Amino acid sequence: MFQRVLLVDPATGFYKTKKYGFERYFGPVDLGIHLTEEYRSLNFGVGIFAGSIFPGSNRLVVTGFSPCWQGYYISSMGGAGLVFDNLGINMLSLAGRAPVPSVLYLNRNHGEEIEVEVVPIDVETVWKTGRTGVYSLTDRVYEMFGKRYENDPRILVAGPAALHSDMGGIMSVPIVKGKISYVDTWAGRGGFGSAMVRDHGIVAVIYGGTVVNEDFRDHKVADEWFRNKYDMRLLHKDLEATAKYRYDEKVGTGGTFGVNYATMGGRIMAFNYRTIYQSEDERKSLHQNLVINHYLKQFNEETISAKQQATCGEPCVAVCKKMNGIYKKDYEPYQTMGPLCGIFDQRAAEKLNHHCDAMGFDAISGGGVLAWLMDLLDVKLLTMDELGVTLLPRWDTADFDPVIDSMHNAELGCQLIDAILERRGILDFREGVRKWSRINSRVKGTALHDRLVYIAFSRRGWMVPNQYWVPGALAPMTIMGKYYMVYSNDFIPPRELGKKCAERMKKELILDNLGVCRFHRGWAEELLPEVMGSLYNCTEPFLRSIEVLASRLNSRNSPVFWESERNIDYLHTFLKRKSEIDNDPSPELAVWLEKFGHDRVEAARDFWYETLKGIDENLREFF
Repeated sequence: MFQRVLLVDPATGFYKTKKYGFERYFGPVDLGIHLTEEYRSLNFGVGIFAGSIFPGSNRLVVTGFSPCWQGYYISSMGGAGLVFDNLGINMLSLAGRAPVPSVLYLNRNHGEEIEVEVVPIDVETVWKTGRTGVYSLTDRVYEMFGKRYENDPRILVAGPAALHSDMGGIMSVPIVKGKISYVDTWAGRGGFGSAMVRDHGIVAVIYGGTVVNEDFRDHKVADEWFRNKYDMRLLHKDLEATAKYRYDEKVGTGGTFGVNYATMGGRIMAFNYRTIYQSEDERKSLHQNLVINHYLKQFNEETISAKQQATCGEPCVAVCKKMNGIYKKDYEPYQTMGPLCGIFDQRAAEKLNHHCDAMGFDAISGGGVLAWLMDLLDVKLLTMDELGVTLLPRWDTADFDPVIDSMHNAELGCQLIDAILERRGILDFREGVRKWSRINSRVKGTALHDRLVYIAFSRRGWMVPNQYWVPGALAPMTIMGKYYMVYSNDFIPPRELGKKCAERMKKELILDNLGVCRFHRGWAEELLPEVMGSLYNCTEPFLRSIEVLASRLNSRNSPVFWESERNIDYLHTFLKRKSEIDNDPSPELAVWLEKFGHDRVEAARDFWYETLKGIDENLREFF
């Protein structure tokens, strides 16, 4: 077995194909990281099971150097690998930069060669027309090239955020029978849209073909594997593993949005994490009144009861894309640009999320930054003129109106997005918010970033964490912002937490290097290495390659101790809640709380270093 890589130089349109054998590289992550080292390229690849009968096996995995994180990064989007597989290659690698913004066209219609064209486009004009941003660019690219394809193609696009910030994502939607759907999928984390546009001059990639590979499609053999492992057929096991993402009968809702908000209770995070300072009763009251009785209620009535759900573009029983008309409802975007920004109404959240998406921002990072800027406005550390807006946030919970005040805050969020893109006032995020905060903190004489919850990496890398109030979300891992960490709500001593995060990273790398969606992890991370053995006789080499890959990534780990006061408070309040509310009896928890009571900064530093030690202890032996 080998992987075929199409290397394209956008500067000239020249391309070549290279083959890489299984003796060193098994998938889009280990090969992608190698190519990044070799060419400083941006890589788009699929796993060995793309096009097979395994559900969730058609993710498009993006690897490269992240302008946001400032290190090697891995991002992925659902379903986009299914059409990519029809090109008859495993990976596209961009090395070089087009002199002007351009579209990369790839097509393979019944031929040996892939048609490759690099076509200039007046993208800034396109972004301002029609549906605006990534949506208008999708429409324009399909109009330019769609008729050339025998089958429905797929289009990857970036938006204005890619030009004006380091947190631009890459968006794609399924195209079915010539109709562009509303089910947008994202490789958002890590700012690869910014890398694609600024480092390679490519604003969109359209691809498709007619190649039919001999993918694994034997249901009888697959069912036998599943019966031997789980005493269930493939379909039944997958239905069980993806219940949360489809519909969870225990909580009467479904999807990440529904299940997370239904079960959150006193762990809610709102108003730029200010709720961590509230009492449990205050948090529960806010959750009940604004989330359960309004925000979640709207979602359940409009999306769950109406069964507005779809897939990312591949056949899948999870139907995890929960919709309301043109709006897709995932937990983390509707959390950062929901409660975190003081928004608890679906209409307001739809307005802000849609504008953020259209402009091409990574929604989690974008929402975290908006909440921070609102916080700075609210406490008057920055003025409306300095941020180029005309509104102040309404964050008073005493008489908060979930409809009126949420829409007010959403309008402020939209103004802030436009201000970032137009660089109004003192805003200029082209080199990232961490560097911007350092510069302006010196001017202001106060650390603006003390109110931003983020993970610092290397000299100016940064990342808004995943939206769970747990220590693992701030762990000093080599890649953060994904689920390469433990986000359990349990108290785990930091040394053990580090080891568990490293172990979780290796499990996630199994999925990413096979191009499989983590929503199917309930069986995929355990069974698919065995399938690699059955089909390709390489279970042990594959698993060892994962160990080597994890250690190789960790060898470049450049974590920075938490720079933000709110990060320290985030950890301290979590520990206090575990002791006082969850009545965790762990003696080690009591020891850490005593340390925090004596010197919170030094205690946080010790916790951080102990976590890092656990990470290194787990990964160091496979360099």
